[in-house]
Amino acid sequence: MDLVRNKVVNKALKYFIVTYGCQMNTNDSEKLSGMLKKMGYEEANSESEADMILYNTCCVREHAEQKVYGNVGALKTLKQQNPNMIIGVCGCMMQQPEMAETMAKKFPFVDIVFGTHNLHHFPKLLYDAMDANATIVEILPESKDIVEDIPIARDKSVSAWVTIMYGCNNFCTYCIVPYVRGREKSRKPQDIIDEIKDLAANGYKEITLLGQNVNSYGKDLGIDYMFANLLRDIDKIDGIQRVRFMTSHPKDLSLDLIEAIGECDKVCEHLHLPIQSGSDHILSSMNRRYTKEDYLTLVDRLRRKVPNISLTTDIIVGFPGETEQDFLDTLDIVEKVQFDSAFTFMYSPRTGTPAAKKEDQIPQEVKKERLARLMKLQNEITRQKNEEYGDKIVEVLVEGISKNNDRFLSGRTRTNRMVHFEGGTEMIGKLVRVKITRTKSFSLEGVIV
Repeated sequence: MDLVRNKVVNKALKYFIVTYGCQMNTNDSEKLSGMLKKMGYEEANSESEADMILYNTCCVREHAEQKVYGNVGALKTLKQQNPNMIIGVCGCMMQQPEMAETMAKKFPFVDIVFGTHNLHHFPKLLYDAMDANATIVEILPESKDIVEDIPIARDKSVSAWVTIMYGCNNFCTYCIVPYVRGREKSRKPQDIIDEIKDLAANGYKEITLLGQNVNSYGKDLGIDYMFANLLRDIDKIDGIQRVRFMTSHPKDLSLDLIEAIGECDKVCEHLHLPIQSGSDHILSSMNRRYTKEDYLTLVDRLRRKVPNISLTTDIIVGFPGETEQDFLDTLDIVEKVQFDSAFTFMYSPRTGTPAAKKEDQIPQEVKKERLARLMKLQNEITRQKNEEYGDKIVEVLVEGISKNNDRFLSGRTRTNRMVHFEGGTEMIGKLVRVKITRTKSFSLEGVIV
């Protein structure tokens, strides 16, 4: 990194990162940003003023890939205007077979292409690209080691992402993640705790623990230390006031973990627990390894241990072979559980996954119709859930100025509801009590008590 830093030192070089996909990608972009800043770069406000443009890609859905192709293609004009500009493309999409070579051939003006397993190589790749006359491509099949102490420039000053593990072992038949992120690797507990202590020392109030399946944390460490143990240790860290985590796989939601969620004062009363479908037939075809009844049992245990817990979920409609009865089973579990909110998707085939090869694909118009029915039901449940907050006083962690109205501040309740209210910027980063005066379909409004 010193060589790269010396090459650009004291120059007003600027970078711009575009991030697609999940929170893991966002956290990766924060690390890329941290490395660039350590090398002397400053963050640009737009692509047009940047000397380095980096696209961190996602491949979970086809739409994200098409956006990458379109947006990268549009950079050709900027490259012609500024031949010294460095353009890089990285992330999950590049990790797919032959994708990196396709990107380099399709867009020869791209300078660097790399994947998910060699993020820490980025400074050297950038240095090499400055002198190369062809696209630098580096894709590693997998990395067994976890590299610590990568510089990180976090997007927020109140809450922070903390990755606790990488990869996934579940191989759900619709999902490309295990193929592009590799097998599960857990960070050492002390490395995680040290990072969180450092965040607390720098004024962060909330952390969100990240992993493709946080519930399986620790299984590969060779010691008797699982996710519940980690939560209990984090709960003891001074300064951190709230702890969240995602994503949880239902098959690994143990009784001990449910106990830990209830016991730990700082762990928020919110759990994102993807159900994906309410049909046992479809759940089996997805390789989810739990049944509808298993899921309902977990919900019952959670609500007995944490009565006011907020439950959110992911649901896919139109999975190959989904009958009308399968879909009705999904509507049934949505009715029974009463999710606070849900991320709903139409099934999108991903090349390289078993589900994409299934012959009983569902017509697009059927998927659209089912998605509309599902969203109508869930939106009504969400609205009713929000109405229960009317006239209540809630604790809100103030995150910043509202994106929609600069007279308002925004923050979240422990149950992950967004609240907007009038107040001064001195409140940012603080816990305040807000009385809810207006409930909306997807947010709340109130006044400081």
